[in-house]
Amino acid sequence: MKKIIIAFLIFIIPSSGYCVRIKDIASFRGIRKNQLVGYGIVVGLGGTGDKGGTAYTSQALSNMFRKMGINVSKNDIKPKNVASVMVTSSLPPFARTGDRIDVTVSSVGDAKSLSGGTLLMTPLKGADSRVYAIAQGAVAIGGYSAGDSGGGVVKNHLVVGSIPGGAIVENEIDLVLEGKKKLVLSLDEPDFTTVVRVASVINGSMGEGVAKALDSGGIELNIPDLMLNDIPKFIAGVESLDVETDVAAKIIVNEKTGTVVIGNDVRVDKIALTHGNLSITVKEEPEVSQPPSFSEGETVVTNKKDVEISEEKKKVMIIKKTASVEDLSKALNAMGVSPRDMISIFQALKKAGALHAKLEVI
Repeated sequence: MKKIIIAFLIFIIPSSGYCVRIKDIASFRGIRKNQLVGYGIVVGLGGTGDKGGTAYTSQALSNMFRKMGINVSKNDIKPKNVASVMVTSSLPPFARTGDRIDVTVSSVGDAKSLSGGTLLMTPLKGADSRVYAIAQGAVAIGGYSAGDSGGGVVKNHLVVGSIPGGAIVENEIDLVLEGKKKLVLSLDEPDFTTVVRVASVINGSMGEGVAKALDSGGIELNIPDLMLNDIPKFIAGVESLDVETDVAAKIIVNEKTGTVVIGNDVRVDKIALTHGNLSITVKEEPEVSQPPSFSEGETVVTNKKDVEISEEKKKVMIIKKTASVEDLSKALNAMGVSPRDMISIFQALKKAGALHAKLEVI
C-alpha cells in the first residue's frame, strides 16, 4: 500500500517543463471575489435546533417578532425548531444586481441538525459593512441522522449546509475596465523564472513592449491601442496563452496526518541511509508483601516495573547522487518505511545538507 501511495503522489506533481494556460496560474489584480457574511436564523427544524440555553437565538426570534408587531418575551421562546447560523458567500467580480450567488449556512449554537430547515431573509455584508446581497431559502445538507439517545447513525456533517443560488445581489461593486490603459497580472505562486517566461510569451503574441515583469509575482500589461475599445478580448487573449512554468523543488510534510508530497525536481546527494524503529515498553504490576500471621509486620504494596527495549534492524541503503524522485521512492519502499518515517528521514537529510529541495512542514 505504501508503494501505491508514493507512486500516486509522484504522478500528480508536474515537472518544471509543464505547459499551462496563463489563466490557470495567474489573475488580474483587482479582479477578484469579495467575501460576504451575515447572521441569520434557520426555522422548521424538527426538534434538532438550538436548546433553550442558547440565549442569542431566543433574543433574535424576539427581535424578529417585535418587528412584525408581535410582542413575545425571549424567556417565553423555546427555540428547539430554530437554529442561529452564520451565512457566508463570495461576490464574484462584475456581479450585477439581480444575479444569484451560492451561500453556505453554518450553525453557531448547539443545534444537532439543519436538515429540513429554511433560512429566513438574511442581509450579507462585505468588509465595509455594506449590504451586497440578501439570502433566503431551503437549506440542503446532503446527509441524515437516525436513532435515539441509545445509539444512531449519522451521515455527513449535519450542522453545515448550502443554498445553491440562495442569495440575490442587491448592490454592485464598482469595477470598470473601460478607459484603462494598463493592467497588472499577478502570479498565484511568485517565481522570477516563470514571470519572465510569461512576459516573453505575451510579448511574442501581443507585440513587443506589451508586457513587463515588475517583480517575482507581477507583470504590467500595456493595452495596445487597437484593443483599448475591447479590453475583455485582450484579457481573454492573454489568459489563453500557454507558458512553461518553473516550479521550485519542494517536499511538503504534514506531521499531523503523516502526508508527504514530493516534487519532481527533488534531488539528493549520494548517501548511506538506514532507519530503524526503537520501541520502549514499560510494564508496571502491583506486588503485595504479606507478613507472617500474628507478627507485628504490615502488609506493603509495591510496584514492580519491567522495561523492555526492542529495536528493529534495518539494512544500510545506498542512494546515488542526483537521484530522481522515482529512485528515492524505490529506496524508501525497499526499506519499508511508513509516511511518518519518511518525515524523520527527510528532516535528517536536510540537516545533513544532502537534500536539495525546500522542506516545508505544515
